[in-house]
Amino acid sequence: MQSKVFLTGATGYIGSAIADALLAAGYSVTGLARSDEAARKLRAKGIAPFEGDLMSPVDLAKAAAASAAVIHAGTTNDGRIDREAILAMGNALRPLTPFLYTSGIWVLGDTGGKIADETWDLNPPALVAWRPDVENLVIAAARIGVRSVVIRPGIVYGRGGGIAADFVPSARETGAARFVGTGENHWPVVHVDDLADLYVRALGSVGGTLFHATDGFAYRVREIAEAAGVTESWPLDEARKTLGAYADALVLDQLVSSEKAQRAFGWQPRAASILDDLRHGSYAR
Repeated sequence: MQSKVFLTGATGYIGSAIADALLAAGYSVTGLARSDEAARKLRAKGIAPFEGDLMSPVDLAKAAAASAAVIHAGTTNDGRIDREAILAMGNALRPLTPFLYTSGIWVLGDTGGKIADETWDLNPPALVAWRPDVENLVIAAARIGVRSVVIRPGIVYGRGGGIAADFVPSARETGAARFVGTGENHWPVVHVDDLADLYVRALGSVGGTLFHATDGFAYRVREIAEAAGVTESWPLDEARKTLGAYADALVLDQLVSSEKAQRAFGWQPRAASILDDLRHGSYAR
């Protein structure tokens, strides 16, 4: 058995896939559990639960200090809470401990038809305006010897979950997969299992590094919606009344390169495309 990894968000969409990949690679996993039900789910998968939540920095620091690596895949979507969690865990880690943080490509903002790599100047929409500061905290942990890594996933799909899943009940219940805006904007995507594979590989990264995680494809949102069923546009102004700042994030037009991760780790996404998964895979079951 290899090193023990403390994983936040272990029962969540991305976190559960990371947990599976870690276990398959021979790691011992401890997962943050905020309820008895979450603890039961973790034990059933062979994961040791650590009772606590993201709003308790003391608990997070304790779990981090007892681990050989930390992966932060959970969030409350509250910048203050994420910041305190990062500080608590980062300060508790010994030098050379891997510390992986989950951000996202929305921090890039609209890329205007250009392909953005990790050097892109950030222009995040209001929904994730807090994330760049937290990313910087993670990167800065390398100054005290922590092997800190920021991973920015694209739009995550697969296992019947993620944002793509929102199209499916809409299509089945109303006959239309409704999307925000014109649908001509592009979403760079990544399958959740390919993403989890990257996290396992990135445990061996040097500190103070940043990686994008997309499969190299960027589909028009209209194409994605069409793969789920008949399409229907939801005007942005109307969507904002229901979704708020989330609507503005959904209409970002982005092209994103993940060549850095591919070069660093030999990472090659291999899953079926989001279009095939929607038509014939996990979303069609």
